[in-house]
Amino acid sequence: MVKTPCIGVCSTSIGDLVCRGCKRFAHEVISWNGYTEEQRQLVVGRLDGFLVTIVANKIDIISEEKLIQQMSYQQIKVDQTLSPARWVYELLRAGAAQIKDTEAYGFRVKEAWQRFSLEQLKQFLDQDFYTLSSAHYDCYIANHRGSYPLQHDNDKQ
Repeated sequence: MVKTPCIGVCSTSIGDLVCRGCKRFAHEVISWNGYTEEQRQLVVGRLDGFLVTIVANKIDIISEEKLIQQMSYQQIKVDQTLSPARWVYELLRAGAAQIKDTEAYGFRVKEAWQRFSLEQLKQFLDQDFYTLSSAHYDCYIANHRGSYPLQHDNDKQ
């Protein structure tokens, strides 16, 4: 069963078209419980794909094994159906300030980004994730209201 990407910080309830927490579109948040597993997988796959692109721009994953071990040790759930990029994102989201040696955690910050703290890097990743989700919404959803396959009839405006 595909788990909801919700992280408990939903901005769609205050009018955002893209959630600042999980980065789903408002109509996906609203209709999630009515989606089939295939529809849910499409949403989760899109979000994971965005993170693969965003994380790869700033971070090299050098050991999936170490990454999983550290996440387990830190009691952060590892969804092995998702990419290691998602794992790094979740690890930084949970405790960027506590990580001193990234290689011990299975990743390395790319040279161009090493001047930033992991806390700042986490913020950059989150902003890029939101920006990419928003751009995707603007390009493929806002301009095609009513023709998006995951959109329910009652979501059309």
